[in-house]
Amino acid sequence: MIELKQLNKSYRLKQRTIAAVQDINLTIERGEIFGILGKSGAGKSTLLRCVNLLEKPSSGQVIVNNVDLVKLSPRQLRNERRKIGMIFQHFNLLSSRTAFGNIALPLELAGKSQAEIQRAVLSLLDLVHLKEHIDHYPQQLSGGQKQRVAIARALATQPDILLCDEATSALDANSTLSILNLLKEINQTLGVTILLITHELDVIKQICHRAGVLDHGKLIEQGSVIDLFAQPQAAVTKQLVQKALHLELPQAIKNKLHAERGENNSLIVRLTFYGQASDTPLITTLSKKFDVTINLLQANIENIQDTTLGFTVCQLSGEAEAIQQALDYVRSLSIMAEVLGYV
Repeated sequence: MIELKQLNKSYRLKQRTIAAVQDINLTIERGEIFGILGKSGAGKSTLLRCVNLLEKPSSGQVIVNNVDLVKLSPRQLRNERRKIGMIFQHFNLLSSRTAFGNIALPLELAGKSQAEIQRAVLSLLDLVHLKEHIDHYPQQLSGGQKQRVAIARALATQPDILLCDEATSALDANSTLSILNLLKEINQTLGVTILLITHELDVIKQICHRAGVLDHGKLIEQGSVIDLFAQPQAAVTKQLVQKALHLELPQAIKNKLHAERGENNSLIVRLTFYGQASDTPLITTLSKKFDVTINLLQANIENIQDTTLGFTVCQLSGEAEAIQQALDYVRSLSIMAEVLGYV
């Protein structure tokens, strides 16, 4: 388990103090895959590096498996770090070593025998599906294969926790999906807790159980992945979701929107539905039941963790009372209805 309490990290830059991480309170359960999402410069990498104290916090607690790392001596901290593996965006492999040699390195540093190293490395190469590349050097490997070697190296000391610093950002779409599936497999088979940071909502969607959103060093929102997609609370989260799912309104429609109701009683509404609500023939029902005209502007359906999540943006026109009754009916079905403006 990872528990961050009132975590802060600041840097002194000339005459200014930069608050990279501010008052973070976060609990990640054992065996969980937790994602930290944020734009560039949000403080994601700093937060991740505070977990294994590659960055020493300015204040607060970093509790890993009931041990506060901040209070440890350098020797004690080295011992605890063996339980925390880390993989990076650009792999950080040694070009002079083969796949076998890169994975063996942490075991050599730990003083393991040649027989132990041989046995462990072969098992890890099998785990990451790279046995046939045992003697290949990094320059002979693709980006996805390099990251597999890096993952195997991070697992060499049998860590409880794996930290992933933008682990798929340097990869193409196919390699990204392959690495994410591998991380999911490792989580399920080894029970390793995974904390990853990313600026890509697709990564969160693919493998995370829960996620948090970081903005200007502050954790502004956290929850299940389904809730973050279906019911984002913070403006930053809404922007990220809309961009990832292509839900942003066309500029031509935005230009027509007004904050107040117009004479023609027409409004633009975004409907979000998931689970059983996604099976409701909503558009037909609203038109027949409430005598409102519906113009469908956008629609998108996503599958997230075996749950169907749908988004529809439409224009409702008709009598004001009928429109309100239609919206009340929609909400009674546990479908979220957000009025975006009036036209």
